[in-house]
Amino acid sequence: MKEQAKAMVMASFAGDSLALGVHWIYSTRKIAEHFGRIEDFHRPGKDSYHPTKDKGEFTHYGDQTYVLLNSLAEKKGFDLDDFSRRWRELFSNYTGYIDQATKGTLHNFSEGSSPDESGSSSNDIAGAARIAPLVYRLRTDPDKLVSSARAQTAMTHRDPDTVDSSEFFARTLLRILAGGSPSGSVQEVAYDYFRDTTITGWVEKGLAAKGQGSVATIKDFGQSCHTPEAFPGIIYLIATYENDLKEALIASVMAGGDSAARAMIVGMILGAHLGMEAIPDAWINGLKKAEQIEALLGLLE
Repeated sequence: MKEQAKAMVMASFAGDSLALGVHWIYSTRKIAEHFGRIEDFHRPGKDSYHPTKDKGEFTHYGDQTYVLLNSLAEKKGFDLDDFSRRWRELFSNYTGYIDQATKGTLHNFSEGSSPDESGSSSNDIAGAARIAPLVYRLRTDPDKLVSSARAQTAMTHRDPDTVDSSEFFARTLLRILAGGSPSGSVQEVAYDYFRDTTITGWVEKGLAAKGQGSVATIKDFGQSCHTPEAFPGIIYLIATYENDLKEALIASVMAGGDSAARAMIVGMILGAHLGMEAIPDAWINGLKKAEQIEALLGLLE
């Protein structure tokens, strides 16, 4: 399970970095014509959302996940106060993009909110996309994992469906790490814990689209970061590319929009299922912080 858990984390970071160069380009034609098939990391253009970033670095999503990983390594577990302090330090002099969820959360902190009440009203799936390091550390303690996943998401995104999504993917990852298939695990978690909720509807919607063309399907669901649009697209990618992590992440990026948050979750799910051998060596070697991530994971054992 340890190697699968490592792959879960590395594939999530790799998915974010793969998306960096074309993140939030909604025109799939522009992506295809200007960049071709995205099979490796690209440096963002000066007119992008991430002009200060270099090839192999992360979007603001990956940067926050890396902060969470550091906090977990330092505290040997999840400490909301420590994570919130490090998170605020990240954005105190941040030169990358700062989204509305972050701005709202920072404002709430400035008004005296505590970490358990600081979250913005955002329903961006990015709030649930940071959890790979948490699952790595707490994979033997399901109850603590679920409460921690929900707490770290709610710190920045208090939308109920987004917080529930964090729990959903955490529970799904536990089942996959225990040997379950991605498609089977998402169905089991949906019906065992989220029956008759919007999440079950999104799971069914995503599974029903399995095998259809990725660009058209993601456009139909919605390319944005909002959880109601992003969630079924993530399930579709997981089901369609269940045994091909590389193609899943390429398909996510080529579908445009908020490909980074989408790829982080798809990457962690399929990384947990397929292991390190499924991640192209070039992606691991191309990550600027690959060695630091591996060292921090070592501290979590």
